[in-house]
Amino acid sequence: MINRKTVYNDLTNEDKISKINEKNKFLINDFLDYLRSIDKAESTIKQYKSDLHIFFVWNMEKNDNKNFINITKREFARFQGVAINEWNWSPKRTRRVKSVLSSLSNYIENMLDEEDEYKDYKSIVKKIENPTNELVRDKSVFEPDELKHLLDMLVENKEYEKACCLALAMYSGRRKAELCRFKVSYFDESNVIFGSLYKTPEKVKTKGRSSKGKLIYLYVLKHPFQPYLDMWLNERNRLHIDSEWLFPDTADPTQQVKISTLNSWARYFTRLIKKPFYFHSMRHFFTTECVKNNLPTNVIQEIIDWESADMVALYTDISTDETLGKYFDENGIKQIKQTSLSDL
Repeated sequence: MINRKTVYNDLTNEDKISKINEKNKFLINDFLDYLRSIDKAESTIKQYKSDLHIFFVWNMEKNDNKNFINITKREFARFQGVAINEWNWSPKRTRRVKSVLSSLSNYIENMLDEEDEYKDYKSIVKKIENPTNELVRDKSVFEPDELKHLLDMLVENKEYEKACCLALAMYSGRRKAELCRFKVSYFDESNVIFGSLYKTPEKVKTKGRSSKGKLIYLYVLKHPFQPYLDMWLNERNRLHIDSEWLFPDTADPTQQVKISTLNSWARYFTRLIKKPFYFHSMRHFFTTECVKNNLPTNVIQEIIDWESADMVALYTDISTDETLGKYFDENGIKQIKQTSLSDL
């Protein structure tokens, strides 16, 4: 049975949004323009806009379309209760939307305080207690044999592009957006370091707080990835696909594949293996395999480019017993040999 599931609600549409009162529409647009002025990523602004529309449509339908600055703590708490109990939102999603509302409140208090209408406004959203941030859906943890079985099925079906993308995710730990940005030219022998790692010859855009994101070098474990890369490159040649992108958009090969395509592949993988698959689980898989092979935490941190070593523990899916079993046996404490990247 597939348990991992996100609840979606049809809460907004253009007609409902048009009925939001004009002062609240002004606040939404003014706040989003402010976010652009401080170089927030467009993807972040899009998410803020969606969350704000949900809240203000609820406010229009269920809270007399009140001006935002007049909404009370009790009414914010009521919205939170509806999100949790009627819309079946996860605590995480509810906290995220509440955080957006808090940011809007802070913007009004700190940036609009010179205007008569807003000069006495004080942010109150943060005074509402958050719902407990519990895990409400099962996390998929994959063993190497499971993923090898999935790769074998894809190869058997001659779905070499999907197999290559899956292998790239497994052996790089990169996010979906970054998987889309790999170029064919990155996988040249001249870009192999230490005989075991592909290192991109240029920095690649990755997730960041600004619209430009963050530019970093990306690394891929060469040896386990190479067979699937070769199969896909051979298939590209057979199909006369001419594109700089490793995974080009089908409709326009001059463009990289869309994230929506990777999402459809993830749903396909789920159907094949009868277990919820999502690409972010491969970030956990890569980190876990590095830890299992005794790579030092600081090395894993550098490969993935995390700012904090704490992220390694967060992305490691190893039970306490399995961890202790690496270091203890009937003779006491084991002597553990640290491995290098070339051993993976």
